[in-house]
Amino acid sequence: MNEPDQPSNPQPRENWRALLGLVLSSAVVASLCCLPSVVLVLFGLASVSTAAALSDRLYWGPTRYVLYAVSLSLAVAGLVVYFRRRGICTLDAARRERNRIVNTTLLVLGGGVVAYLIWNYVILDIIGIAAGLPWKLPFSSSL
Repeated sequence: MNEPDQPSNPQPRENWRALLGLVLSSAVVASLCCLPSVVLVLFGLASVSTAAALSDRLYWGPTRYVLYAVSLSLAVAGLVVYFRRRGICTLDAARRERNRIVNTTLLVLGGGVVAYLIWNYVILDIIGIAAGLPWKLPFSSSL
């Protein structure tokens, strides 16, 4: 008797965890221009004005683009490791699994951008405002 075909990925939950970790870690790395100032104020290691100055310097300087590049590089390296662990190690295997590679890559990069926007412009702003940093909520208008 023939057994039914086994799926090529017997542990889908671990696959999603790996991809979620990749998305969230790239979002946190990209937001390192604002995260340190919030953490410093929350732990009482810096005054609000010092943290705001640090955040302004990191956000408006070239550091922000360096963090974006590092985040993208880490996401790409993570995707390479992710696919290699799943047996896609050669160009022939990559051609056979092209749809899977493209879909997963788009999912990770799109998810990373969405996670960054939510983390940086919503969550960190709300925590920063609660900590007393002179930020305002995104998309808020001053009437």
